Amino acid sequence: MDKTNVMRILNQKKIPYTPHSIGDNTKLSGKDVAQALGKEPERVFKTLVTVGKTGNKYVFVIPIHKELDLKKAAKAVSEKSIEMLKQKDLLPLTGYVHGGCSPIGMKKFFTTCIDKSAEDKETICFSAGKIGFQVEVSPKDISKAIRFTFADVTTE
Repeated sequence: MDKTNVMRILNQKKIPYTPHSIGDNTKLSGKDVAQALGKEPERVFKTLVTVGKTGNKYVFVIPIHKELDLKKAAKAVSEKSIEMLKQKDLLPLTGYVHGGCSPIGMKKFFTTCIDKSAEDKETICFSAGKIGFQVEVSPKDISKAIRFTFADVTTE
């Protein structure tokens, strides 16, 4: 399996993880990814990048079967409001393409919130920074790679 930048960072920080490859089908939905991994949707997370009213950028990591609640998310980062970053701005800003965005290894660090549902999980899966690649990591270990807070930021 190819090593992604995310995997190299995890190795460098001596963070245990399990790599997963599910092929580079960009048409897979989050539920398809969970099924391909053989994981419950509650343990597979997506990375969303937003922009606040102040112009600051924020990263939210949420379960694939849930939606980001923009009001809760804005409150979690002390913004009046936030909106999703335009897809065309994702690659230049983060170094990642849509469907391959990871909270670890972005070009620049942004304030990051992981949905509080991850807090009690032994491991969660999220993009390894390339479409078709995922890493499974303990939420407790993620703090060795990036700073983040747990927050209630989703809606059903």
